[in-house]
Amino acid sequence: MKEELTREEIMDKFVEDCKIQGMTEESIRRYKSCLGIYFEDFLDENDYHIFDIDKDLLRSFTAYLREEREVKSKTIEMYFSALNAFYDFLKYEEYIDDNPIVPFRKRYLNNYKDEQIERQIPEVEEISRFINSIPKIRDKVIVTLFAKTGIRRGELISIDVDDIDWEVFSIELKNKPKRTNRVVFFDHETARILKRWLNIRENLNPKSNALFIGEWGKRLKRHGVYGAVTKWAEKVGLHDPDSDTLEDSFSPHSLRHWFTTQMRRNGMKREFIQELRGDKRSEAIDIYDHIDKKELKQEYLATVPELGII
Repeated sequence: MKEELTREEIMDKFVEDCKIQGMTEESIRRYKSCLGIYFEDFLDENDYHIFDIDKDLLRSFTAYLREEREVKSKTIEMYFSALNAFYDFLKYEEYIDDNPIVPFRKRYLNNYKDEQIERQIPEVEEISRFINSIPKIRDKVIVTLFAKTGIRRGELISIDVDDIDWEVFSIELKNKPKRTNRVVFFDHETARILKRWLNIRENLNPKSNALFIGEWGKRLKRHGVYGAVTKWAEKVGLHDPDSDTLEDSFSPHSLRHWFTTQMRRNGMKREFIQELRGDKRSEAIDIYDHIDKKELKQEYLATVPELGII
């Protein structure tokens, strides 16, 4: 029975089908790489099954590629070429009734140009009002950490309580492929509400070491963090869930852009911003330029926006 096959068995059949079609080994390797990320980093993390394919899931995956993995348009097309081949195979083998990849690519990807998209960058006062409008302390802390540190969604999810250093007001992030510097700092107003959340969290699940947990006491997942930002952003008019443009969207990654913009506006050196963001250094002078952590923290505290969080 087809429904009894594991994902690995279906994938083996797909690879064999590609070979029968005469695809090159390199093309098959690229497809397997893209599908591996789709399966393990997106579907599994969000508790989806490979047959749970619809336009909403595809929109979420596209947003994940653009915002979390920071993938460019050309590479996104490669991912969707792999998805199209895979779901075309599933349709041919009658695992699914239809392949939604083709109409999705036609609508969302063919005319997409990175340089034509402008992400909204709210003023400091708008972010202050946004954060103070959030009634749920956990979500308020999540938005504040994004705004004050510029970390990525996956980096925030993996933070444990033990990763926080209260002596220097810093967080040591887990080792991630896209992250170079693993230490980020936070200020006194962030510390104040973070401690409020820790007191509440202790009563929810004292056995868990995850900093952010959901209603059932388990580590918060990607979609939970996304909702913690967009739910409240929609209420204050920053996020329109019915729009497909970045101008009308305000997600966790929008706060990474906001953090970067504010630190630059406040005069932080480029190399310090790169260090706090965890960006890879692209120039030789960057690679050999050692940044002192004490100086970095001082520069951070001097330039990070005060948001008047209550």
